[in-house]
Order: sequence, then structure tokens, then C-alpha cells
Amino acid sequence: MSPTQRINEARFHFTATLSTIDTSTVLRLPEKVSKELPSRGQVAVHGTINGVKFQTVLEPDGNFGHWMRVGDTLRRTAGISPGDAATIDIRVTEEWPEPSVPQDLEKALKAAPQKIQTLWHEITPMARWEWVRWVNATKNPNTRQRRVDVSISKLQSGKRRPCCFNLSACTDPDLSKNGRLRDA
Repeated sequence: MSPTQRINEARFHFTATLSTIDTSTVLRLPEKVSKELPSRGQVAVHGTINGVKFQTVLEPDGNFGHWMRVGDTLRRTAGISPGDAATIDIRVTEEWPEPSVPQDLEKALKAAPQKIQTLWHEITPMARWEWVRWVNATKNPNTRQRRVDVSISKLQSGKRRPCCFNLSACTDPDLSKNGRLRDA
């Protein structure tokens, strides 16, 4: 059995309770499920929540676990609210959805030489997720601008991924403290 077959056969069924951190609704995966995922970092999955299909990238919580954001549309369609328990079925997949590229990075990419734009489109969606996570991992506008500039510089030199950041940390600055997902 190839590693790809093992990844695509990783399926999980569990119940978890939705919680709120500030204005975001999140679902923490049970520790047992997170331990069986193929990475301590991000993991792409297809699944259902209360029978409603979704595709997402599970985020690391900085404590060797994982979580996912549950947007308003998915919550309404699945008929759940923060505090409710939901039934989740997920399947690990190698098919990564495209990340939402933040405006500042997107603007820099569009203004960049064709070589950089070509490389951006040639790298995998997983690699694009890593660049986006690294840029988004700070609230400080000066640090963020520096990360956008460094991203363009590294892409110019042929780098396909950012380096030197903890892939198993929670990098959402609105939901984390010191690289760990905050409690609800």
C-alpha cells in the first residue's frame, strides 16, 4: 500500500461540540482523532457535519491537536450553534482547496515579475496555504508588510515554501496566544 493510499483511507467519525472564540465558531477535534492524522500541521479533509458536506483544512492548535473554523453558512445549513454537539465524518485528502490570499499579498504577487507569478501558480495549494499562514500570523502591520516583502523576495529566489516557522502552531492571531489556540 502506497503512502497516498494510506492518506486517502484515513477516515474518522466523531462527535464534538462547537465553541466560540471572540466572534469565530470553532470545532476542536478530539485528541484521539488528532493523534491519528498524518501531520501535526495542517491537514486537508473532505467531510460532513450533521450530514452537510464541507471541504476544509484542519488547523493545528499548538498543543498537538487540530481545530476547524465553522462558518455561518455551514453552521446554519447543518442546524448547529455554538454549544451544540455535532456529528462529524472526515476523510483526509491530498486535494487541498485554494487558500484565500490576503489583499496585501495578492497585490504584491500581481505587481511582481512574471517569474514570481509563474512560480506561485506552479507550487501546490498546500505550499500556497503555508505562505498565506505565515503572512497572516501577525497583527503587527510592519511585521506583516515585511513578511509580504520577504515572501516576494524568497519566491524571486525560487523558494517554494516559507521557512523557519512552526507548522504545528496555531497561527491565527485572532484566535491564538503564543502559538496555541485560545480557550473558548
